[in-house]
Amino acid sequence: MRGPINILRLLRTGATFERTGAMEVALDAFRAPRPLRLVLRGLVWPFRWLGYAGDPSTPPVPRALTALGPAYIKFGQTLATRPDVVGDELALQLRVLQDRLPPFPTALARAEVARELDQPVEALFGEFSEPVAAASIAQVHRARLRTTGEEVAVKVLRPGIERAFRRDVDAFRFAARLLDLFVPATRRLRPLDVIAHFESVVRGELDLRLESSAASEFADNTADDEGFRVPAVRWGYSGRRVMTLDWVEGINAADVEAIRAAGHDTSLLSRRVLQLFLRHALRDGYFHGDMHQGNLKVDAAGNLVAYDFGIMGRIDEYTRRIYAEILIGFIRRDYLRVAEVHFEAGYVPADRDVYAFAQALRAVGEPIFGMDASRISMGRLLAHLFEVTERFGMQTRTELILLQRTMVVVEGVARTLDSRMNIWDAARPVVEGYIRDSLGPKAFARDLAKSAWILARFSPRLPELARTALVRSATPTPAWRPGLLLAALYMAAGAALGLLGVLIATVF
Repeated sequence: MRGPINILRLLRTGATFERTGAMEVALDAFRAPRPLRLVLRGLVWPFRWLGYAGDPSTPPVPRALTALGPAYIKFGQTLATRPDVVGDELALQLRVLQDRLPPFPTALARAEVARELDQPVEALFGEFSEPVAAASIAQVHRARLRTTGEEVAVKVLRPGIERAFRRDVDAFRFAARLLDLFVPATRRLRPLDVIAHFESVVRGELDLRLESSAASEFADNTADDEGFRVPAVRWGYSGRRVMTLDWVEGINAADVEAIRAAGHDTSLLSRRVLQLFLRHALRDGYFHGDMHQGNLKVDAAGNLVAYDFGIMGRIDEYTRRIYAEILIGFIRRDYLRVAEVHFEAGYVPADRDVYAFAQALRAVGEPIFGMDASRISMGRLLAHLFEVTERFGMQTRTELILLQRTMVVVEGVARTLDSRMNIWDAARPVVEGYIRDSLGPKAFARDLAKSAWILARFSPRLPELARTALVRSATPTPAWRPGLLLAALYMAAGAALGLLGVLIATVF
């Protein structure tokens, strides 16, 4: 029965898009061919009355998604991180999608907390307020611990939200299969992959233990960052459907006048928010993937306080080094080096012309560097860079798309605090410091020592590997010789690497 039910759900979705005017915008964003447009609109138009009207004061696509409910709002937010799929213009609209819904009753929230933590709310909290914020997946209450009197923020999932998401994701997957099967032109967008990515994001957000873990890891990584705070997780008051963090008073980062009135230096905060983001991405490889004003506050001491850890980005060490070299190459306007880095990383196929690629990169960088400082945008640079690399055969890398999207959001926060800030001047010391630490002699020594350690760990297994090679060898020549030679080479290489690592570390 899921097929017919999903068809009805999709029909209502299409009717809502048609009624709100979102259908045309979405079809333009996906560059749908004319025959497909005619078929879709012809199928949906007679059932337009089934659609929800939505809030006419919002743009068409956010209006439709908000009217359709939590799963659609979250899907829109996820697509906002994928301008490679929906295009820059629609991604910009989706970023302003208001993730605000009417709160559910406090009595239900209290029941959810009691069920999850196996104790009545009165036994856990001396105070438990009405909702102070409500979003598509959960809402937040201000509370006071009964044992210590400390104030905390208690995040509670909406009742039945898991079932609602499973139902809607099933409909999304059904639609993606239909597109993949009957509309070959959409296969370049990989609709099934997009739904799988969305499902993985939502699955993480529907288990608040994972978000608590993300907040805890982020707090550990940033504990020594001056001017930055992450509220501590109260594990004893957290579970799958409930997360409790320390309550931190502060001014929303969007309220610039209030921040200035409190005596804080908005120029300093502007540089700080950008530099902290780059430091987290490059130094730790783990960054806040939704760092907009609504998830940032400024406390009484002038610290930036981050919230909402449902979307976090992770980049491996090798990719971080490549990203840093690309950024510093643009900062120094060394376009040939930027091109070479792309080829060395395998991002661009080796059969392409590195000099033609460097020339294309110059066309990206020079117009931006010719702008007034207040208009220079690293996010715009990354967007143009991905356009060029795609033309030269680079495959889309999801982690870099999230990084680019977050960079645009962080720039927006920084510009709000200080419209005259020079993005490149703020970024340069962080990027150069990372390159010095990760690509210099000390980093080379660390890499050698790490390689030696890995070889040393596997060296006891080398005789076994040699015997296995001997047994499996089907050649008439003795197989023990290459096996033992391989073992000897591994052990010699490990010893040499270890010695060289120690020597370099001693010198530097």
